[in-house]
Amino acid sequence: MRILVVIALLFTNFLVSQNQFNTKDLTTTRTDLELNKFKQDTTANALVLYEYGNAKIDEKSFNLVLNYKKKIKILNRNGFDQADVKIYLYNSGGNKEKITNLIATTTNIEDGKVNRINLDASQIFEEKADENHTIFKFILPNIKEGSVITYSYTFESPFIYKFNTWRFQEEIPKLYSEYNTSIPGNYDYNIKLVGELKLDANESTIKKSCIERNNGARADCTVGKYTMKDIPAFIEEDYMTSAKNYLSRIEYELKVVKGFDGTVNNITKNWETTDKELRTDSNFGKQLKKESLIKKLIDPELLNQKSELEKANYIFDFVKSNYNWNNYYRIFKDVSIKEVIEEKSGNVAEINLLLYNLLKKHGIQIYPVLLSTRDNGFITKLYPVISEFNYIILRAEINGESYFLDATDPSLIFGEIPFRCLNQYGREIDFKNGSRWVNINPKTNSSIQQKVIVKINDDGTFTGTLTTSKTGYNALKARQTYTRNNQDNLKQYNSKYPDYTFEDIEVEINKNSKSVFTETLSISGPLTTIGNKVYLDPFIFKIFTENPLKLNKRTYPIDFGYKNNFVYNIKIETSDNYKIIETPEEKSFKLSDNSGLLVFKHAHLDNIIELSFRVHFYNTIYSANYYSELKSFYNELVKIQNNIVIVLEKNN
Repeated sequence: MRILVVIALLFTNFLVSQNQFNTKDLTTTRTDLELNKFKQDTTANALVLYEYGNAKIDEKSFNLVLNYKKKIKILNRNGFDQADVKIYLYNSGGNKEKITNLIATTTNIEDGKVNRINLDASQIFEEKADENHTIFKFILPNIKEGSVITYSYTFESPFIYKFNTWRFQEEIPKLYSEYNTSIPGNYDYNIKLVGELKLDANESTIKKSCIERNNGARADCTVGKYTMKDIPAFIEEDYMTSAKNYLSRIEYELKVVKGFDGTVNNITKNWETTDKELRTDSNFGKQLKKESLIKKLIDPELLNQKSELEKANYIFDFVKSNYNWNNYYRIFKDVSIKEVIEEKSGNVAEINLLLYNLLKKHGIQIYPVLLSTRDNGFITKLYPVISEFNYIILRAEINGESYFLDATDPSLIFGEIPFRCLNQYGREIDFKNGSRWVNINPKTNSSIQQKVIVKINDDGTFTGTLTTSKTGYNALKARQTYTRNNQDNLKQYNSKYPDYTFEDIEVEINKNSKSVFTETLSISGPLTTIGNKVYLDPFIFKIFTENPLKLNKRTYPIDFGYKNNFVYNIKIETSDNYKIIETPEEKSFKLSDNSGLLVFKHAHLDNIIELSFRVHFYNTIYSANYYSELKSFYNELVKIQNNIVIVLEKNN
């Protein structure tokens, strides 16, 4: 009996091994070749079976050295691009990174036999990407559906200030990724784990005297081991900031180097030191003191008798109307207030620092704010990394109120900044009291309200009016679209809804200096009639036509940038010749923690039916835990707007 149990266990283990990829090493097994489906993610085109890295500071050259290995299963033709490998190498001041010891192989099953082909040297290339980067490229041969490719190499870099970043997550799934490090004690790095995924192994030990010098000096090393298993592919989707905010990885920033001779070199600065450097920077600090250049730009008489807020508004409109943004950011390069005044055009820093100088000249309390745009990634708060900033806005303080300002877009109003700037926080520069972090939140609410009044005519047509009112960032988008359409939105309506006729459009923009866009127009069109019944889709204008959330699983937040509200009301009036015989079911849904609300209601009295559809997103950002719930919420929104019908019956 015992023998039978042992045989059964062995047989079970054999079956398991025959249905699993080899994730233990770079060896390509028969199972790796024969398995051509990945059940955990049926959309995957390729799959990393095994990834391994061992990084250290070499005891002789003191360069960073990484030994790297990777094994990938090609599941279908869309995964062939994984065989085209590109590695960016940095060079500066005569020093450069390099790749050596490259070994790459493609393995297939052909006519029932395992066939391995090694990379030919003719398929290895190097090309210049820019002044400081070279691309090391190689293309693996004989790629087919079902191929397994493996490659390994040694990467060496003389630039020790940044230890090798290890990227656990990429655009295809990974079954196993392991990173080993050995860092001498005289190199002190800030180590940061980025992303939502958790490590399966996070081990650290001390290796005594890992580095020894000829003079007897020695250093211990911190040896680390980090692993992740079953890592999902990172797929970009709507409502997100930069992917690099969420791709799971380990990053290193050199903080202090302690020499064997006792010297200490502080590589990472603090904000006090950085503020001093910014004060004397020719592209930043010195551009904040250009009052002599701007004193004649605005006639002081035009600002007399104005309140502080009115004065600031006037100056803001002056810059916005007279100086054009050239679509470049360049906040620490090619910044000249003199040139933007002369040329009437400039980059972000030039436009907004011109505004800074004018506001300061006329007594407005104003501060520059450095930030990173949504597509550029979050800024490290632990220590200054100036290269992470790519944009400048301003913050004015008037009568105890704060106003963020950006004069690069004529469509912006006072106190409003572009959507690209809504990236949570920025660094406000104050050379007198020291710089500080500030939260960047929209000052105004955002909403879309549509009111439709429709009359059902006896001739099988309908006539009515549509009034759309948008506020906040919805209004900003509408103003930008209106400008692009040369102030003629009727063409857009007629193109989008060819079955209807639109006339008599009226537009009102920024009433009472608020971010508002209101549009009213008349509408007419045919009804859908079958026999003596009329079928009317009450959602003539749909806000939600499809669900933007399509992933099975999302590992990063849903970031709208701002809170949003949607309201759609329609009033349908019929003559005595019609009878309303079918009305839709009322519905309501809530997101957990009262973070969202959907309400669909209707009222029917005599020949009039009114429908109300309201959607509220009360949060700016929803964590990944909300994804499934938000996806279902959007499904309901789309279902209501696409599947609701009012049925009328015409009296004989």
